[in-house]
Amino acid sequence: SKEKPQKGRVVAVGPGKFDEGKRVPMTVKPGDTVLYTKYGPTEVKIEGKEIFFLQESDVLAIVA
Repeated sequence: SKEKPQKGRVVAVGPGKFDEGKRVPMTVKPGDTVLYTKYGPTEVKIEGKEIFFLQESDVLAIVA
């Protein structure tokens, strides 16, 4: 657990998850800067850019 969290900017979010039949909206929004777990995201390269897909549960904090 000596791994440092990663930092990135949110470019898009989904509609949220379902909990007991009701949709729970996301707490992060596009433009937020977040810290996330190192091993949580799935990395994809699109048009030469690295894009990381991660679940909201992998977000450790929203930073200013």
